[in-house]
Amino acid sequence: MRYPNLFAPLDLGFVTLPNRVLMGSMHTGLEDHARDFDKLATYFAERARGGVGLMVTGGFSPNIEGWLLPFASRLSMPWQVASHRKVTRAVHAEGGRICLQILHAGRYAYHPLSVAPSKIKAPITPFTPRALSARGVERTIGDFVNCARKAQDAGYDGVEVMGSEGYLINEFLTERTNRRDDDWGGSVDKRQRFPVEIVKRMRAAVGREFIIIYRLSMLDLVEHGQSWDEIVSLAKKIEAAGATLINTGIGWHEARIPTIVTSVPRAGFAWVTRRMKAEVAIPLITTNRINMPDVAERILSEGDADMVSMARPLLADPDWVAKARDDRAADINTCIACNQACLDHVFEKKRASCLVNPRACFETELVIRPATTRKRIAVVGSGPAGLACATTLAERGHVVTLFEQAHEIGGQFNMAKRIPGKEEFHETLRYFTRRIGQTGIELRLSTNATPALLQEGRYDEVVFATGVHPRAANIPGSERANVLSYVDVLLGRAAVGPKVAIVGAGGIGFDVAEFLVENAPSPSTDVARWTHEWGVDMTLAARAGLVKAAPEAPERQIWLLQRTSGKPGRRLNKTTGWVHRSTLAAKRVTMLGGVSYERIDDDGLHIRIGEESQTLPVDTIVICAGQEPNRALHSQVAAAGGASTHLIGGADVAAELDAKRAIAQGTRLAATL
Repeated sequence: MRYPNLFAPLDLGFVTLPNRVLMGSMHTGLEDHARDFDKLATYFAERARGGVGLMVTGGFSPNIEGWLLPFASRLSMPWQVASHRKVTRAVHAEGGRICLQILHAGRYAYHPLSVAPSKIKAPITPFTPRALSARGVERTIGDFVNCARKAQDAGYDGVEVMGSEGYLINEFLTERTNRRDDDWGGSVDKRQRFPVEIVKRMRAAVGREFIIIYRLSMLDLVEHGQSWDEIVSLAKKIEAAGATLINTGIGWHEARIPTIVTSVPRAGFAWVTRRMKAEVAIPLITTNRINMPDVAERILSEGDADMVSMARPLLADPDWVAKARDDRAADINTCIACNQACLDHVFEKKRASCLVNPRACFETELVIRPATTRKRIAVVGSGPAGLACATTLAERGHVVTLFEQAHEIGGQFNMAKRIPGKEEFHETLRYFTRRIGQTGIELRLSTNATPALLQEGRYDEVVFATGVHPRAANIPGSERANVLSYVDVLLGRAAVGPKVAIVGAGGIGFDVAEFLVENAPSPSTDVARWTHEWGVDMTLAARAGLVKAAPEAPERQIWLLQRTSGKPGRRLNKTTGWVHRSTLAAKRVTMLGGVSYERIDDDGLHIRIGEESQTLPVDTIVICAGQEPNRALHSQVAAAGGASTHLIGGADVAAELDAKRAIAQGTRLAATL
């Protein structure tokens, strides 16, 4: 076996897990309403069928105060048990095991009933929590225990106690959020009493043969967080209290250091779990940016952890474990850690899904069935939309020809994969290359799909995924040789000087800025360089793991400009936009809003902000001013009649390129033809 450590059974004393893969907790939005539990059951069953050793649900609150949102997921009442049995029965029918995560939001709750150890508002919510009384603390411990009992009644194999990421339990542990002077605050021992009592009383209530995972914050990454000695002390107490496993938690949600985005190196925090391995005897789980079997195998073989936790990778590919087991890692649809359809959706109060797998959390609605009538279908363009559409059509049994005028597949992904921190896009293109071969698609590279060629093929349907054209800049002097399109820059077609103005601060503008300012290779491929840049102390001598950030010198001097007033980057995705803004700020990029462009000449780019004119002394101007849909071929073919035609991806909607929309649109169209 290629991954012997990954597929070694793990004996927990009363149960043996078949492999070392934990599907980590991730809120999907399906947990919040009983009407969605059939969908939730199907979602988990598909991943159990894919071979995951143990799964953990999204977080369920043990009481109303602990809701993440009003009327969000909760397990505290007898009548709620029946809905959960749908999930556990579906998972057990596929031979899987599943734990319920118990999560009390604490001061992160987005409602006015929130509670915390002390009355201290979190920076990420508008609500100030009420400080729990001593009786309230005791009642909350009882609610955790009651939730575990209800989970056991519902057929779960165990629970995970969420003690990290800055939620209620984590809030009790630090001086940052616990200013109490009673039996639940003050000294380290008193601050640690809350989680220890939860685990101890929970074990007494559920018996010995029930999994209790404790999610331990091993690295707070916030001011006045826990020291390493305090974390070790707590881990030992949690072990003595009866936990079965300890899972690694990294960072609070309010921390200003990224922990899971694609620019974080793979397995970027496994070194923290390795340090804890010497301190406790029970199995440890490591987590964050583990997305391929070779990464997981290396962690386990080097003794960094006993299990690896993956949440988003199993959104991307429910058969991840089975493919790794069968030595088919090249067939895995790899998580690219973009957060666009999973975490961003959850924060927008929408159901989670996955950019590279739009079926995730929509398994009962987006069903890929064999075609009732086999058709000849042409797909023009092999960007994200075209690739998703073509491979899904071929999977259903249609005869598919995929036309691409370039010498390789990928479209805009071939630019995205060059952005520092977005190297994971290489994996998506590898996956689709495999799918093209496996599904028997006729791939015609370096081919211009003319109307005559498409007519000659006698196709029943023609899908146009022809992408976009960069929008030209309407600035006097933009015809000069030093004015470049982002396409020319990202594909290396033109030289770029040491001083650069970027016109347009949308997603592409930020990508181009990071491409031009970063030294190669990117720190996202090197854990030591990355932690140094962001100020993470790998020695763990500093409290909470925080030291002064030391970003590397920028490769170029950059001005990032936008016409609209306000701070550039406000419209970037919620969970990743702040990382991009912080990265460019650390590289001393000047970001300006409310800019009017007057002209380009030998002196540089002349701009106006309000009533003030200034000249930026730049060598190069890069235009990232949006895109126009490329529909010329579609118009010609549609006018000629014959085959049914369809527009998808950027050719349909070119507003700020969106691979999430493109892949979902291509897949959904293919499911219907």
